[in-house]
Amino acid sequence: MISIATLGPDGSDGCQAARKYAPDATLRLYNRIPDIINAFINEETDLAIIPIYNTREGEIKEYFRLMEQLEEGYWIDNIVLPIHLSLGALPQDDNRRQIKTIVGRGSVFRQCDEYIAENYPEATLMTVIDIDMALVDINDRMLQDHAVIESEELLRRHGLEILAREVVPHNRTRFAVLGTNLASQTGYDATAIITRPLKDRVGVLVDILGEFTRRGINILDLRSENDIKTQKLQIYLEAEGHVGDELLSRALESIEKNIIQEEDSLKLLGSFPRVDMRVKKIKTFGFIGTGDMSSWFADRLENEGYRTLMTGRSTTMRPEEMIPEVDVVIVCVPISVTVDTICQYGGLLRDGQALILLAGESENTLRAAMESTSQGVEVMLVHNLWGPQAVTMKDKNAAVVRTTRSGGFCGEFEAFLYKHGADIFQDTPDKHDLLMGVGQKLPTIISVAMASVLRQYGINCKDIGSHSTLTSLYGILAMARVHNQNPRTYAEIMATSGDGRKIVRSFAENLLQIINIAEDGKISELCDLMDQNRAYLTPSFLDARMKQARAVDEVLTRGGMKGDS
Repeated sequence: MISIATLGPDGSDGCQAARKYAPDATLRLYNRIPDIINAFINEETDLAIIPIYNTREGEIKEYFRLMEQLEEGYWIDNIVLPIHLSLGALPQDDNRRQIKTIVGRGSVFRQCDEYIAENYPEATLMTVIDIDMALVDINDRMLQDHAVIESEELLRRHGLEILAREVVPHNRTRFAVLGTNLASQTGYDATAIITRPLKDRVGVLVDILGEFTRRGINILDLRSENDIKTQKLQIYLEAEGHVGDELLSRALESIEKNIIQEEDSLKLLGSFPRVDMRVKKIKTFGFIGTGDMSSWFADRLENEGYRTLMTGRSTTMRPEEMIPEVDVVIVCVPISVTVDTICQYGGLLRDGQALILLAGESENTLRAAMESTSQGVEVMLVHNLWGPQAVTMKDKNAAVVRTTRSGGFCGEFEAFLYKHGADIFQDTPDKHDLLMGVGQKLPTIISVAMASVLRQYGINCKDIGSHSTLTSLYGILAMARVHNQNPRTYAEIMATSGDGRKIVRSFAENLLQIINIAEDGKISELCDLMDQNRAYLTPSFLDARMKQARAVDEVLTRGGMKGDS
């Protein structure tokens, strides 16, 4: 039978956490966290359980300094425990009770400061380490004017009358489980590290964070503190992923070798199943569509602890079977069949579910979704402006079109995008399609038309670069990119309906007009037209884009970037 060191007395939060983790374990109870750590280090117990975070109190700073003592052993798991605190006092026959002193542990007072200030502002607060002994003393001395804040179980065990239950709502504590062996990978993990005391160096924290950011690794917790002895900086980090994951292990290796530049400057506290103190409403996502983009999103949702189900032409499970099993249905199919897919399966969603559309066309798509689903189904469209080749969402654009029926499930998916660094832009359906006409439909059509002209006149691709300025080269680069990837994707973009068609038609009309003016040699008229356009585009827009253009120019003019054709 395993033994666990935790905070006492019997019936305390620490005991409840330990029993939740291992119901049959032998508990060794201590009044202080340092005593728990020492018992574990000295191998007096198999495991140790200590509180590290409370939703009301915040970080429990004591553990930050103590965890670095773990030269042997690891942080291997977590328990999140709802904390139910009650106010109790000795029974009294009359109603003239006056509470002059409230007794409790320091952490309890920090969690209950709002309740005490509102209900007992004049009471004296007596902080104790051994709450069990304090309760015995109140009974022995019959202290009628004393009250105690603790668990109802402990108060009743000592014969106290419950004056108020659940005095602090939304109160939860995260406990760390310490063991001798590193926890194995689960696929939904986190890793905690702490630096040894660091030498002063400008930008060290930013550089450390950069190693995680560029690999798309999310930081769950970050704190810094000066080492008591040396007053040198120490950094605590908790990051998503297991230390055995390639991306995370490379980040840690680079931080130690290239950033801190000191051997053994990082101390691994442990890897463990990830815990989320936030309440997630969504348990399961179901995908209609098994393409690369569906798999891309499914992998990242699973890394966030969600369950995903995939359905499509290549799967045994059909959408009809999947839909009743999930909270959110995501449609991710080619643009040309999105509306038909929604009409086919939308009616199967029940009230309380959500339909999220990963689609590049908004107006017709959302109209079909709103008409084919019942009023109790949430609906939202997300247009991710990146492909499955992207490593992360960070700094990628995502257009989000909410509807009158976008609720909590839709908000949770949007929060998932935000967490992973996507730049989110809120659109209306018509605004989205107009902007997509400018940003995708029109550039794609221009690129295809340009390549068609080259083919029509037999222009050798090798000759293009020799007669291009850096400015004209941008269009050629876009043309090459469009024709170097999946043609179906760009054909779908060109064929989208909605208000994006207005953009292309208007462009064609303006193009013909400008061609006529140019062929007539009306240079002053062309200059006037460009001046009108420049005034509309605004100086701030032009300045910002010129900075981007210069950065691109710098890359294009480097040696070896011109290429052979």
